[in-house]
Amino acid sequence: MTNDKDVRGRIVVGVDGSDHSVLALRWAVAQAALTGADVEVIASWQWPASAGGFLPWENLDMSGVTRKAVETAVASVVGDGDGDGDQSAVSVRTTVVEGYPAKALLDAAQGAELLVVGSRGHHAVSGLLLGSVGLHCATHAPCPVLIVREPQHAHLK
Repeated sequence: MTNDKDVRGRIVVGVDGSDHSVLALRWAVAQAALTGADVEVIASWQWPASAGGFLPWENLDMSGVTRKAVETAVASVVGDGDGDGDQSAVSVRTTVVEGYPAKALLDAAQGAELLVVGSRGHHAVSGLLLGSVGLHCATHAPCPVLIVREPQHAHLK
């Protein structure tokens, strides 16, 4: 006999605190509520290669800052009760790692049913239609990838 833990699917979602990643998280949690899957939130950070010695990087707790941003995003989505299913019953696990975001997501997506990312995240080139992380995941993931975009007329609300 198998228990629910053995048969539950897993949806991996990348969250960096950007509006696009929160939309991806909202979609992943709603889908998990419908399918009974667990949600694994992956957030990663890395020191900018060009940072050099210009800022006191050693005094920043980037892991803590990243974790706080992700916890805020998760609380806003799981606790919003907007009628998209029983989202409070969805199992959400958060992992924060140091390293390149696309690699962290691809590693986490091993064995997952689905990888969900926002169309753009925090990046210096904000005009791109599809961010480099989303593009890399879409072309290299070991599972289906869903790239969530903001609704076309969302800015008109």
